[in-house]
Amino acid sequence: MMETTELRVRSRGTLSVRLLGPLDVSVDGIPIVLTPGRLRTLLAVLALSAGRAVSIESLAAVVWAHDDPPRNVRRSVQTYIARLRCALGEDAIRSGPAGYVLATDPERVDALMFPRLLSMASAAPDPATERARLGEALSLWRGRPFDGVPSPWLAESKAPWLVERYLTALESRLDLDIAAGRYAELAVELSELTARHPLRESLWARLLIVLGRSGRRAEALARYETIRTRIAGELGVDPDPTLQRLHADLLTIGAPRPSP
Repeated sequence: MMETTELRVRSRGTLSVRLLGPLDVSVDGIPIVLTPGRLRTLLAVLALSAGRAVSIESLAAVVWAHDDPPRNVRRSVQTYIARLRCALGEDAIRSGPAGYVLATDPERVDALMFPRLLSMASAAPDPATERARLGEALSLWRGRPFDGVPSPWLAESKAPWLVERYLTALESRLDLDIAAGRYAELAVELSELTARHPLRESLWARLLIVLGRSGRRAEALARYETIRTRIAGELGVDPDPTLQRLHADLLTIGAPRPSP
């Protein structure tokens, strides 16, 4: 939906926008408080394209995604841009033929830095470097994406993709820790994670592996029964084949063999 065009920009102050949790905005380390509402949505959309121009039409499509647009959309967007400039500084938002651009480095926006770090992790030359990059990426998360930004479009179109990438990255880091034999600490962490994501079977699979390899076979079997009952009750299906195989391994050999 959002057209973007590259545009060279420079800002006097260092603007940082954090979207992977409650909205957090600062200029040169000084917190900026924005009034709730469309102003926050406008900033979030600009931040997701930091350093690139976003057209007025694209901004309006998100800001008024589930509301009737104002009669004069262009003027309304310009009014909100003016308010953002008052809060962030005149140089924080530049205008050009292609639209408006947030004048900050993409590395200053956590939602943009996160996938960059994941790419660096996937290209890492060794497991230690990969784990370090994954740790950096995961540390950017402070809660639910776009918390405090009242935008159904961001919640429906952007947040699920970010959350899935977060969980996938987390599982990659867990696999590295499993391979390194960090079973005791992982058992605690995975117990907390399965409580927060009770239907994510890939997390339960890793918990069964860790418990089985820690010699806690009875607990692993009990955990399998917990997820089996929950899946049957809420989804009306059996656990996926990976979980079923891990369960069979626990029954026959006591400890699951390969990682999922």
